[in-house]
Amino acid sequence: MGIDLKKEQLAALARPRYRYSAAARLFFRMMDLVTGSRTTLPKAKLLETLAVVPYRSWERRQYARMSRLYRDGAAVAGARAVMEWGREAQDNEYMHLLVINEKMKEDGVKDPWYLFPAIPWCMAAGYAVLSNIMAFVNIRRAFLFNAEFEDHAEHVYADFVARHPEWEAQRVGSPVVSEYSGEGTWAGVFRRIGLDERDHMNNSFVFCGRPDGVVRYDGMPPLPEAGRRA
Repeated sequence: MGIDLKKEQLAALARPRYRYSAAARLFFRMMDLVTGSRTTLPKAKLLETLAVVPYRSWERRQYARMSRLYRDGAAVAGARAVMEWGREAQDNEYMHLLVINEKMKEDGVKDPWYLFPAIPWCMAAGYAVLSNIMAFVNIRRAFLFNAEFEDHAEHVYADFVARHPEWEAQRVGSPVVSEYSGEGTWAGVFRRIGLDERDHMNNSFVFCGRPDGVVRYDGMPPLPEAGRRA
């Protein structure tokens, strides 16, 4: 049975947001100060530019741990689980970026000032520093912060689709988008992006040791088996 993306989008709209930490609320507030509070395609593009950052940081960290602790089978297994998750999530978030860029091209939307190369580069660099510090101090807290980020992202996309009913009739013609998703309309594509964010959130909750935060749904992929502390 296929996943009912519209059902899951409506479920996200009905579900209260996670109770974000002060750090997460500050992070989201700073994003709004830069991009404005209303969700737009350029804002979603910036969101996806930043979304890959922690996964990339964790992948490098876990690879270093595997090389250093190669005699410890349990430590290697735990590091490998995080690293493989990070690689898969990076690829997925990068596809989101390409998809949003295709929609912007189709709609004739130009990059605003905050997407000029130097600005997202600086933001990503700052986020990378934050991700590395959190991972060094408490990797599980870093995973929890990512769960907050992904919960926020899912709600953003659910609301974004709800505010664009015209997407229900807009057919997808881009081969780039078709590579990402077989959904025929832009509404379906953005619902798929939102559900991807839920999957990332669920995995983050598992790795941070809080499986009670997982939001389950029919047809969801299997959850990872978290190994030793990464």
